[in-house]
Parts: sequence; C-alpha cells; structure tokens
Amino acid sequence: MPLSARRPLGSSDLTVSPICLGSNVFGWTADDDASFAVLDTFVELGGNFIDTANVYSAWVPGNQGGESETIIGRWLRSRGVRDSVIIATKVGYPGPPAFPQGLAPHQIRENATGSLTRLQVDRIDLYYAHKDDATTPLLESLTAFDALRRDGLIRVMGTSNYGAPRLRELLAVCDAAALARPVVHQPHFNLLDRDGYVGALETLCREEGLAVAPYFALARGFLSGKYRPDAPVPTTGRAPGVRSDYMDARGWGMLAVLDRVAAAHGATVAQVSIAWLLSRPGISSPIVSATTPAQLVELAGAVSLALTADDIADLDAAGAQ
Repeated sequence: MPLSARRPLGSSDLTVSPICLGSNVFGWTADDDASFAVLDTFVELGGNFIDTANVYSAWVPGNQGGESETIIGRWLRSRGVRDSVIIATKVGYPGPPAFPQGLAPHQIRENATGSLTRLQVDRIDLYYAHKDDATTPLLESLTAFDALRRDGLIRVMGTSNYGAPRLRELLAVCDAAALARPVVHQPHFNLLDRDGYVGALETLCREEGLAVAPYFALARGFLSGKYRPDAPVPTTGRAPGVRSDYMDARGWGMLAVLDRVAAAHGATVAQVSIAWLLSRPGISSPIVSATTPAQLVELAGAVSLALTADDIADLDAAGAQ
C-alpha cells in the first residue's frame, strides 16, 4: 500500500500517512457517493490522515458550511474505521452566519461541539486555528484550545495561515502560560506559491519542531497538468481562480519543466508536484484533494517517486522566476 508509511506529527504521539486527504471538495464537486468512494480508496491505499473544516463548503450556493464534516461523519459511522484514521478539522475562518467566525473562547468551544456532532466522533484528533483572529488576545484563544484538550474533546491543536511573526508570538504565549503548543502548521505552499512559507516561516517551523501540512499542494489543480495553453478553461469549480492566478508565462514555464521531469521518470505531472513537496525537509503530509478514486491512486504514486538533485534544482528555478 503506497500510503502505509507513517510520519510523526510534530511532537505529538500521532503518526500520519505521507499524504493527507483534503475534503474541501466533499459536498461541492463530489457528492456523497463520490466522496465515500474517495475515502474508501484512501484507506485501502494505506492513508489515515483526513483534513476538513467547519466552513467546508459554505461557498457553494445552497450550502451553509459543515457539509464536508457531515459526509465524513456518515462515512466514519458506516465503515467503522474511526480508530484507524486521524481526523483534522478547523475553526476560525470567515464564513456564513451559521458559523460565527473568530477565535474568541466561546466560538472555539461552540464550533468544536458542532464539528464533533457532524463528524459523529467524541474527540477531534487535530483541531486547527484556521486563521488568525487579531481581535482576540492570543492567550484567550490558546487557553480555550487547551481547555478542549484537557476536557478530552481534542487531542492536539494546529495553526493555519499564520505568518512567522504571529506564529512566533503564539508559541511564546503557550510557553509563558504553560499551555499545550500547536504541533503542526498548515501553510499555503506549492511549486508556484512559495512566498508565504519559504524563508522566515519555514525556518520557524523547523526550529520549533512543527510538522508542516501544506494545502493547495497542486495549486487548485493547475500543477496536475490538466490545464494547457491551447485548451479551453472551464467556467465552473476552481477554474476561474486558476486562470487568474496561474495561467501566465511563469505557470506555463513551470508546466514545461514538470512535463520534462515527469517524462524522465515515467510519472505524471501531479506526482512530480507532490514529490517535490515531499522532498523538502520539514514537510509532513501535503494535503491533496480528489473527486475520483483514480485521481487518488495517481497522487499516491508520488510517495515512491524519487526526484534527483537536478530535478529539484530545475523545479526550484522554474518556480522562482
């Protein structure tokens, strides 16, 4: 099973598969049956790390948020696999009125209760602060997370979308108040999106022993190679954002290098993109999404792909242009 290896999740006692299954497509571009098929395949491949959030997928007309968690909860109950998977969810990202957002203590606890209900579990394995809340003192938010941990409602906490100065401050508050530290950070990081992670934030995560689980590992699908300069761009799903963010000389240049490296290894563009992330020190489990089992099988192949030093140098240079 390509995903059966386990990696430590920072300083915690949790161990996770080298790829994390992102579920923001559940209840959006993947209905219940498609989501169940992807989840089943992930476990069959040896995966055990599943990422969701209370706000998924509130951006879809007719949704209110919580759809992804609800689908995962039904799957967990029907398959009886709760004890063999690590479930991560999040609180604090701006969303609809059904999810009052922010990291005030009452919001953290109330949203945790909602997530537990939708997931049909009695404990969240990894609970992320999804986005910094500058209006709430860090001590108040971190005390609330620690209280959930002491009450047995979460095992460990993580952070997402924090810059290096704020994350450093957060860790200092934890230490000064003897509160449990986050064990993992989730940044936006891939071959084309590097500025927010490479440098101070990457150095801090490595110095502090935080696991790193980057999201948008395939740049919303662009780094899978499914978009090409001479092909029409869909008008639904993520495609409009992909057009504006990546379909330029730098993006097409990156695809050209990915095509060359993939051909040399008999691999796919998506596999090379994930393998590049896995080759970077400090990366625990890149987060990938799939709407079909076949896509997931392809992505799992990245784990056994060994890029050469020249491959990595070429990819580094292409992304830096």
